[in-house]
Amino acid sequence: MQSERRPVVEPAVRRAELALRAATAAYVLTCGVGLAVRRGLLRTDRARWVHHALFVTTAATTALAVAALATSRRRAALALAASAVPFVALTRVSARTGPHARVALAAAPAYAAAWLVLDRDAVAARAGAGAR
Repeated sequence: MQSERRPVVEPAVRRAELALRAATAAYVLTCGVGLAVRRGLLRTDRARWVHHALFVTTAATTALAVAALATSRRRAALALAASAVPFVALTRVSARTGPHARVALAAAPAYAAAWLVLDRDAVAARAGAGAR
């Protein structure tokens, strides 16, 4: 029985994937809290700072992920960097309005694209490693 050898993943690539995972989790959590507040399932009247702290965490982890991806997976970094546009716009849109949710969700394609590009690059790397 022959065991299948897994390709060695460089530490920089592993860190970049971990950073993207953290940024995506922060984004999903922030959107989830925002949606719960908007739907009346969660009240943050006295703790509005929680959602603001989550937004700052999301922006910071996303910036770190872009930086980490830039060292090893440039195309994924460029895809994720597009999330900066809605994040900047969110600071100008009132949280009590409908456009706030739409602007926040406008960042979702950037996260999806980063994962798709990262996965495509990983498949290509595995194929290239198998050819050697």
